[in-house]
Amino acid sequence: MIAALVAGTILGVALGTVSGLVPGVHVNTMAGLLLSLSPILVVSLGTPVLAAALVAALVTHTFLDCVPSTFLGVPDADTAVMVLPAHALCLEGRGGEAVRLSALGSAAAVVWALPFSLLFLTILPAFQPLFDLWIGVLLLAVACYLVVFSESPEWAAGVFLVSGLLGLFTFRYSFLAWNGGTGVLMPLLSGLFGVAVLISASGGRMPPQSAAVTYPGRKELFRCSCAGSLAGAVVGWLPGLSNATANAVLASAIDYGEDRRGYILATSAANTANAFLGLAALYAVGRTRNGVMVALGTLDIPPFTALLSVAALAAALAYAATVLLSGTAGIFSRVPLRPLNAAVILFVTLLSFLLCGPFGLFVLAAATLVGRVPTLVEVRRVFCMGAVMVPVILSSLGVAVL
Repeated sequence: MIAALVAGTILGVALGTVSGLVPGVHVNTMAGLLLSLSPILVVSLGTPVLAAALVAALVTHTFLDCVPSTFLGVPDADTAVMVLPAHALCLEGRGGEAVRLSALGSAAAVVWALPFSLLFLTILPAFQPLFDLWIGVLLLAVACYLVVFSESPEWAAGVFLVSGLLGLFTFRYSFLAWNGGTGVLMPLLSGLFGVAVLISASGGRMPPQSAAVTYPGRKELFRCSCAGSLAGAVVGWLPGLSNATANAVLASAIDYGEDRRGYILATSAANTANAFLGLAALYAVGRTRNGVMVALGTLDIPPFTALLSVAALAAALAYAATVLLSGTAGIFSRVPLRPLNAAVILFVTLLSFLLCGPFGLFVLAAATLVGRVPTLVEVRRVFCMGAVMVPVILSSLGVAVL
């Protein structure tokens, strides 16, 4: 059993590295690939290898997805808001520092997630019906809090609602996409948080990237990693929530404009903690929070402690890989920004077309237009997360919108 779990972990780390580093390729894609090959893999390698590979890929992805977000400004569903301070640090010559801070936040989340997983596994299942009943109200309260305490509540509410309408439209008509709608988040979030930023980016060259890293103090690391891990744990357990929701909530507690380092730490911690608590939710109440958990739910999976150990080992390997890749920042300092931004926009456009067809291009264009508004009216871009939060709120309240 131990040899099988280790082999599966190594396979999963390799797959998670690919999904984390290639913009637009989500770990759910790797899960689908493994699941499609499961009849062959189970017979040849065994179920423990496949289960370990799925968990390791998920955890590894949460570490490495910060690299394209930092250096290229291309977000996925988990890094949509984090891309703003991370890419900003990169433009200041501190891209390597942003990646290492993200890796540190994810590593700290593992320390928090292990006891959280065991605690949630034993205590929270009894309260699950109550959570299911009140989740919509909780999300609505969070959205109202974000808007009321923003720089301009009127514009913040407008951006939140318009992006929410765009999200409702995207999910409602996702069947128009070529793949049946499973990839519509990619053009939606890339337009709101990626292309909209790159279009207004300045020219010139990316500043020389410094190898120096200033790590946070113990108190700052404790505060930000704890807040992020708790947020990730909550959305990893509760139905209808995602990492994007956790990152939006964290933006109300940690100003990503003033405390970029703290925000990167917190959001990275949330993404990794979400993976651990999603696994705990599968074992405790049989709920699946992402594509990887759906794939695991179809297998005869090993004991919880075995996969928890796999997740911890994968985190250690992923941390080392992320720190190593942070040194690639110097490569981008030799590339002119305007052609680089144009190449990234072209890549995102082509990927949107390949994943979702003409519908994906329409969503990307509409999301880019909406994503330009926060800069024009001087409100934080986090309110574009209404594209995810509004559909989730309405669905949780029992409103048929999808």
